Amino acid sequence: MDRRHFLKSAAPVAAASPLAGAFGQESAASTDPVKRLTENLNPVMQKARDAALAVLQPSANDLQHGLELHADALVFDAYGFSPRCAIDGEALKAAVMAGASDVELDDMREDMSMTRCVTSEAERAEYLDGWRASGVTCIFQNAGQECQDPMRLLKRLAHFTYTTDHLRELVAKAVTPGDVEEAKAAGKHCLYFTGNGVPLTQDWLSIPDELRYLKIFHHLGIRMMHLTYQRRNMIGDGCAETSNAGLSDFGRAVIAEMNRVGVIPDCAHSGWQTSLEAAKASSKPVVASHSTAAALHPHIRSKPDEVIQALADTGGYIGICCISRFLRGKGDLNAFLDHIDHVAKKFGVDHVAIGTDIAYTSRNSAEESKKAAIGGLRRKREDFRSLWPKDDFVATEQADLSIAWTNWPLYTVGLVQRGYSDDDIRKILGGNVMRVLRATEGEAVSGKQ
Repeated sequence: MDRRHFLKSAAPVAAASPLAGAFGQESAASTDPVKRLTENLNPVMQKARDAALAVLQPSANDLQHGLELHADALVFDAYGFSPRCAIDGEALKAAVMAGASDVELDDMREDMSMTRCVTSEAERAEYLDGWRASGVTCIFQNAGQECQDPMRLLKRLAHFTYTTDHLRELVAKAVTPGDVEEAKAAGKHCLYFTGNGVPLTQDWLSIPDELRYLKIFHHLGIRMMHLTYQRRNMIGDGCAETSNAGLSDFGRAVIAEMNRVGVIPDCAHSGWQTSLEAAKASSKPVVASHSTAAALHPHIRSKPDEVIQALADTGGYIGICCISRFLRGKGDLNAFLDHIDHVAKKFGVDHVAIGTDIAYTSRNSAEESKKAAIGGLRRKREDFRSLWPKDDFVATEQADLSIAWTNWPLYTVGLVQRGYSDDDIRKILGGNVMRVLRATEGEAVSGKQ
């Protein structure tokens, strides 16, 4: 396959009969693994592919080898979002006219973006097409709101449970590494669930009382949890705090319980000292599932070498994200690959993964959002969790497009270009996440309680 053939535009996949041939219409792309990644891309996906190829400028051999390797590999997004659906604009407008509160409207938007792939044929086609183009086997799916309240944490988990229950023949819920391997072997896809907070009773009667929901959420399928989310909580300081005070005594008890139950401690949104002390406190791997290397650009969401080394010492990893402002440089696909290079060369290829922190969004989103628009937007105070230093960096459109979620196959091509062996690329694409999952399985797996 030469670059000209790869870049050739094709007609968008039709929305009708979205389950035919498993993913979209039956075509050559449904039988040839590489063609499934490169043919019948809709215009949004094709534009992103063009941008990435313009950044990489791969040789024909590197392009072909990278695409073949990507199609064959088990690909595990260390933290991300499955393709997002468009809202139902008319339904949201009706709720606004009926006087729905901001909370109710926010819940409706979130529910629709996560579940309309079940109820709408057009959105299901977009959802499945995003999976197909990405070549991703499994996503560590953000399935818990950014908080410690068990009731709020349940909402996203319920939405994704609903979606995987209804689409389980194509995109299933996974709870063991074996589930992921079975999905790959069957040519299917799956979601592992992660929560953006540790569920706490917040009654503060005792440590066991506070932590009793941690095991409950593990039973519901959550396999990784954020220790903090930007701000300080009772576990430790978040990445947006200026104090950088580190892990609390209670935080050490939290990590011990996560180790026992079988939940991965994730310090992606934790402060540097909290991250360092979490790694030192844990008897099992600790990760920063979606972050960057501070040595290349010291953003508050990055991790310095000292922290990355501490994560590596636990057997964990840092997942490099696809957020231009965190990557800096040009904020493009090459900048993203530079961060992978830094970690792999300094700490070993076993300790780097890809946690994109982005999603493919349905092409129908803009049109549906217009339907829901009524009058001017009311000013809202900034969310507490979003109170962090102002950042005026603006990435170019081409830079953002080059690291689009559906460009996963070209992430692999970029790694091939940079001289990584096939075995090392397989580790970065998913092997390291699978290893940490196996190392984290708790006492319940072995029959102990």
